[in-house]
Amino acid sequence: MQVRPVVRALFASLHSATAPNRLYHQCSILLEKALPPRRKITEDEISEAFLKGSGPGGQKINKTSSAVQLKHLPTGIVVKCQETRSREQNRKFARQILGEKLDEMEKGGESRTAIKADRARSKKASADKKTRRKYKKLAEGKEAVVGDAEFVDAAANKTTQSEPIEKSVATGIEVPQP
Repeated sequence: MQVRPVVRALFASLHSATAPNRLYHQCSILLEKALPPRRKITEDEISEAFLKGSGPGGQKINKTSSAVQLKHLPTGIVVKCQETRSREQNRKFARQILGEKLDEMEKGGESRTAIKADRARSKKASADKKTRRKYKKLAEGKEAVVGDAEFVDAAANKTTQSEPIEKSVATGIEVPQP
């Protein structure tokens, strides 16, 4: 497990200020395991082409060659990106997408995207479990309240059915006689 450097620096300064008191536990700051590093793609493996874009964005998109098409020569994977009107940003996005596709193709279930999807799935399952537990507890609470109300009603009906009630001389509490 790793700690983000910013968080580490922040809590290191807090720790030095509050060291005698120990107001927090250092282990509670640990974050989840880091993702594997991204695959490096060399320029020799890629053929790059700039195309005229299409779709929304108006005349400027249609006139300029800002869309980027990358082809990974060893595998033949082609990626096209026209997210923005900037050629440089599109190049960056296309390289990221190509790297993710290559990583997924090579590693399968151990790729960055698979790990991210698994983390999201487990986080959602945990949240769903917590929600189910919460509503189950609420339902049990309502049943308990209804059960208590029925018990109180039954007790009230039982005492009003002509049972003589006497006050205890010692405590002053009304007690039904058997």
